[in-house]
Amino acid sequence: MVSPVRVWLNRTYAENVFFMDQLRRNPADRAVEIHATHGDPDSPVLAAADTADLEPEGLSPAGYVEYALAQCARRGIDVFVPRLHQSAIVAHRAEFEAAGTALLAPPPEAVAVFQDKVIAYEAVRAIGVPVPPWWRVRTADELVVAVEELEAHGHRACFKPASGAGGVGFRMVTRDSFSLAHLNGFPSPSVPLPLVLEALRAAEEPVDWLVMPRLEQPEVSVDCLTGPDNRVRLAIGRTKNGRRRGFTLHEQWLAPARRIAEAFGLHHLSNVQFRMYGDRPVLMDVNTRPAGGLHQLALCGINVPWAAVRLALGDDPGELEPPFLGQDYSVVSGPRPLRPVSLPTQRTDLTTGPAQPPAPVAPVPLAARSARPLDVSAPDPAAGAPA
Repeated sequence: MVSPVRVWLNRTYAENVFFMDQLRRNPADRAVEIHATHGDPDSPVLAAADTADLEPEGLSPAGYVEYALAQCARRGIDVFVPRLHQSAIVAHRAEFEAAGTALLAPPPEAVAVFQDKVIAYEAVRAIGVPVPPWWRVRTADELVVAVEELEAHGHRACFKPASGAGGVGFRMVTRDSFSLAHLNGFPSPSVPLPLVLEALRAAEEPVDWLVMPRLEQPEVSVDCLTGPDNRVRLAIGRTKNGRRRGFTLHEQWLAPARRIAEAFGLHHLSNVQFRMYGDRPVLMDVNTRPAGGLHQLALCGINVPWAAVRLALGDDPGELEPPFLGQDYSVVSGPRPLRPVSLPTQRTDLTTGPAQPPAPVAPVPLAARSARPLDVSAPDPAAGAPA
């Protein structure tokens, strides 16, 4: 009997409940057991996992690595998908491998390049991938210079943290005075320049912002699966234009994403985001982790999380092409169950019904894990598709 594949996701995004669903519905019908940890007891990923733990707060990166190694040994983890403290974890890849755990993450050199957006833009531009103009800003005076330069060329200025993930901290600069117009309707990402300057001058520490022109839609996120040989196995673009979402295989998006993934060794899953600057695509951001929307590729008949786990375990899936491109779609929210308030240590009911008081589940012993290649059949087009 082939032992289950044991996968751990640490403090990940709520959307990765769908990543977990796809692993369980893999086309090989291979048993998968999922461990999840989080700092929020109400994270839906804890309820979706087979086993779960609350993460200790206040650990340094080095302390978190020790915690992670202990989790892998205790839970018999085959594949670890790190998000929190990714850079510290990948620097200890050999120790995780010695414990029998493969890291589904790039090497430390690749992670380091893309932790800082200015370093990333400089490195990417050096290999011929177009990037927008940018200014690194730490003071109010530097912000004024950057905004005036952008506005002189007809652009609207925006800023975001030089280090950060997602849209956290993104704001667009406006010259409009603060008024009731800013308080009507939904909150806006636009902020009046005088208020930003006032906040900067009153701050006790300098900021570290990237200021750039507001880039136009469409936004295209290219999900890449890259092997340890730096060869891309899969690249599919997910398009976003307002509410409308879709998919693309157009080389104007895929070619620069492949170039980045291969040049910097973005092994396993990465996500390269582009927007339009004038009439050409330019790089917006690079994520060295699975994107929150990765599961949407199930609409193209391909189970990317499972292909990534296979690759991490040394069972190379080869080059992958989607059998079709899914129709345009929109993203809507839906309910997911949560654990009881007092976080139980294990989950026994894998259905979507109410959570029951769980009984402990024994971890998979290291010695019991199979080393033979996975038997994988054709992708399941319905696996993990959103409702």
